[in-house]
Amino acid sequence: MGHKYLLLAFCLWALTCLLLPASSNGLVRINLKKRPLDLQSITAAKMARKKSGESVKGIRNYLGSSDEVIVPLKNYLDAQYYGQIGVGTPPQNFTVIFDTGSSNLWVPSSKCFLSIACYIHSKYKSTKSTSYSKIGKSCEINYGSGSISGFFSQDSVEVGDLAVKNQIFIEATREGSLAFLLAKFDGILGLGFQEISVGDAVPVWYNMLWQNLVDDDVFSFWFNRDPNAQVGGEIVFGGVDPKHYKGKHTYVPVTKKGYWQFDMGDFLIGNHSTGICEGGCAAIVDSGTSLLVGPTPVITEINHAIGAEGFVSAECKQVVTQYGDLIWDLLISGVTPNKVCSQIGLCLFSRARSVIQSVVERENMNGSLPGDDLLCTACEMSVIWIQTQLRQKGTKDKVLQYVNELCDSLPSPSAEAVIECEKISNMPDITFTIGEKPFTLTPEQYILRTGEGLSTICISGFMALDVPAPRGPLWILGDVFMGVYHTVFDFGDLQLGFAEAA
Repeated sequence: MGHKYLLLAFCLWALTCLLLPASSNGLVRINLKKRPLDLQSITAAKMARKKSGESVKGIRNYLGSSDEVIVPLKNYLDAQYYGQIGVGTPPQNFTVIFDTGSSNLWVPSSKCFLSIACYIHSKYKSTKSTSYSKIGKSCEINYGSGSISGFFSQDSVEVGDLAVKNQIFIEATREGSLAFLLAKFDGILGLGFQEISVGDAVPVWYNMLWQNLVDDDVFSFWFNRDPNAQVGGEIVFGGVDPKHYKGKHTYVPVTKKGYWQFDMGDFLIGNHSTGICEGGCAAIVDSGTSLLVGPTPVITEINHAIGAEGFVSAECKQVVTQYGDLIWDLLISGVTPNKVCSQIGLCLFSRARSVIQSVVERENMNGSLPGDDLLCTACEMSVIWIQTQLRQKGTKDKVLQYVNELCDSLPSPSAEAVIECEKISNMPDITFTIGEKPFTLTPEQYILRTGEGLSTICISGFMALDVPAPRGPLWILGDVFMGVYHTVFDFGDLQLGFAEAA
């Protein structure tokens, strides 16, 4: 009889373990759901950006000086991976984006009355929580896809089977964008550094560490790129899961706390260097961004290589036609690239920038540009392209013809580039150099598909955005990259690790 009770107790113990949230060896696992890419989202994203030009205007605050309030640049409408948390006692459940590009936690408030988005998402009710503490200080966060405002509160937050106590978060009382209205998530849980936290609120991840809720000060992301899989991915707090990657991780140090920022090396299209990041570029790993975001000259070359549609820049063609030979001769004679356009009179002075500020960005910011300024910008772009081709020993006629073609491939203003699906097999690989090692994306990995059969549409996984020196050139490596490479965020040693995802 004693053996029967022992066996029954063992069975109950085993069943209880199965019912507990997934956690083993000190690792806390959060399953992520994946929202398929769809035309409605793409259209809505364009509408949201067109309405106020946020996706580019936000860069000024996103990468402002240390004396400014730095806020994150996002397009959350495109974010595909999200998971569930609980706020309060008993927990009120919310679907959130786990975002390494911001640092605050916010969810819609029951006191949100004037935003339609609040009525179609879960709302936090402080009166229903026994662990709630009032703060009440007002705040606002300006994201690339819109802004939210509200006030600070404090309560318990459940992440998987972890209970974070006394977490300061934002109750959003206004969500000011179509992006949030159509989003599949309720809020955002930031996993960036406290340096960029609005109101200097302590991030959830910090409290996990300070309250000794995880064994190791590391978290890791695995995104399942199988569109038919039930589990969209997993974020692991407290370590890594060996089943999520192959081989060993390549680690690089975090160069600036705030975002998870590091130094990236050369960028290749096929086997050819673009030259843009040959001397190094800043890069950010951002789980809240779907695409790969980079400087306009590089994205233009990618668009040309993959046949993506762009818009014709008359100024770009004018510069190539009238000044192409002179630009070539000056570069051949040894004039430094950042002085060429001032020497031929298209720029009033040498701006000594390592990345140009795109025509698209300036038009979105100021409405229009003087013709001279447009020609200056077009000249600087042409110099970068010609310099790149010089390294590849191209002849003058072929180089100028190629640069003229690039003018037709300038990225459409703040929009995704559509390409022909049947041409994917002929497109080049794209390679990032990280820690002096190549990290390659194949066309199948950087092209996003939506729809089925004859209605299938293919979209480039790259988007253009220019950040002036000294903070630029800047790359933002979003879900397209993180889906191919398992990523480790090592808070203790301030480093990032990348390995092929399993």
